[in-house]
Formats: sequence, C-alpha cells, structure tokens
Amino acid sequence: MAEMRAFRDAVSGWASGGPGGPASDLAVRLGVRTAVLLEGLSDLAAVEALAALRGRDLAAEGVCVVPMGGAMSVGRYAGLLGPPGLGLRLAGLCDEREQRFFDRGLQRARAPRRDIFVCAADLEDELIRALGTARVEEVVRTEGDLRPWHTFLHQPAHHGRPRQQQLRRFLGTKKGRKIRYGRLLVEALDPEQVPAPLDDLLTSL
Repeated sequence: MAEMRAFRDAVSGWASGGPGGPASDLAVRLGVRTAVLLEGLSDLAAVEALAALRGRDLAAEGVCVVPMGGAMSVGRYAGLLGPPGLGLRLAGLCDEREQRFFDRGLQRARAPRRDIFVCAADLEDELIRALGTARVEEVVRTEGDLRPWHTFLHQPAHHGRPRQQQLRRFLGTKKGRKIRYGRLLVEALDPEQVPAPLDDLLTSL
C-alpha cells in the first residue's frame, strides 16, 4: 500500500511537470496494470472503503486509484497513464456535469471509455440517495456533527431546500468533511445499497 501511494505521488509530480522516470520505474516494479482516475480525495476515500469492505486489496491486484484534483486534469493523466504513456488500462468515476472532460481526455489519449462510470450529480449525491436522508443524518449524529448540522439548517440560504440537497451541501462546507464522509457513508451501506456507478467500477477492476 505504501509503495502504491509512492507511485501515486510520482504520477502526481509527473502530471505537475516533473520527470516521468520515477512513476515509470515504480509501475514496472509494482506490476501496475490499471489506473482508476477520480476527480478528488472524497471519491478516493469512497472507492478505497468499498474495496476494503469487499476484501479487495487493489494495490496487490495492480490497481492504483488516482485522485486528479479535478476533472479538467483528466486529459493530462490519461495521456501519461494510458496508451501514449505507461500503457495502463484506464477506469474511472466522474460526475455527470464533468463527463465531457473525461470523454475528450480519453479520446485524445486514444483510450476506451467503457470503464468510466458516471454519477447522476456526484458521488455524495449517489450515496445520500442510496442510504436515505434519515440514515445519513444518523451517521452525522454518530460522528458528533449534529450541532454544526443544525447550525447549517438554520442558515436562511438553505431553508426550503430538499433534505438531500441540504445534506449534500453540508458535506462540502468544511475542509476534509467530504473526504471523511466519503468513507463513512460507504461503510454505512448495506451490500445491496451500493450505488450503481461505484458498484460497477469496483466490479470492472
């Protein structure tokens, strides 16, 4: 796991303009065969949590999950990791509104997009709908976030919105909260509740 994190860090440095040699060397040494392209760290937390619940060791399977820091970076990462670069198989998860970036980036990299799975709004929205708002609020309560949640609800800007939208917005109001709840909401799911895009992604790997 630590070595796969080192590979992920090397890829990030490469994407930022650094040398590609360290990533290439690690890919060979670790037997990396697939790169999973994700928009951010909350998606990473959710994917890793589901893999753990299913007894999957993605690193041992040669799968590296790569948060790109935004969908607009997908062309760069696909070029480095896909056919023009390391030649890895590419998979991924994206928000519906960002699908165009994935389509264009993968097309430029001459990589198939059959293993890119699309969330209706975003992964947090998928998880909230899968669990139901009452169960999500229970997780919020268990995590000791009930007071900030109630404070959030009393803000005029959020009055009258559907509960699902309120919860989704709440998860993004504090740094690190989306990442933490990416894992927590997945861990709260029953096996049959896993949202289709997340389930299909893990099944494809």
